[in-house]
Amino acid sequence: MADKPVRADKASAVAELTDNFRNSSATLLTEYRGLTVSEITELRRSLGSETKYSVSKNTLAKRAASDAGIEGLDALFTGPTALAFVGGDPVEAAKGLRAFAKAHPVLIIKGGVFEGKAVTAAEVGKIADLESREVLLAKLAGAMKGNLTKAAATFQAPLAQVARLAAALQDKRAQDGSAEA
Repeated sequence: MADKPVRADKASAVAELTDNFRNSSATLLTEYRGLTVSEITELRRSLGSETKYSVSKNTLAKRAASDAGIEGLDALFTGPTALAFVGGDPVEAAKGLRAFAKAHPVLIIKGGVFEGKAVTAAEVGKIADLESREVLLAKLAGAMKGNLTKAAATFQAPLAQVARLAAALQDKRAQDGSAEA
């Protein structure tokens, strides 16, 4: 069966959603039923400037995901759906959504897309449990610095041993010289 012709306004909406799917580092799907406009505005602010939170029709979002080459989301497009297109760190966005969902239990995280693959709500929770990129980089830098310090100590150890051996030999010669005198 052939696809129905799409109206121009719907085609532009699908094109915009497709671009958002393609250009986002992650996309998180939520059900916003029961949230007021002011609460949704608060959620948008809490997600930051790099995350775009928008309400979309399921049929348009489903078509846009398909056009973007993302499979496995069709089951999530039921009920009122809002999409959080993450431009920055997906971990921070997942943490922000989870924190907002704890404060407002009517917000339900359905799942999403991470690194081009569909993820469940439980997997989004695991992503939210990760530490931020900055913390992970700081830990990596600390581990690297610690390994460099250990390497420097290892390379210095033979030199220090030679210096102690030379000092011990010098002391022994001095003692032997005083014993002979």
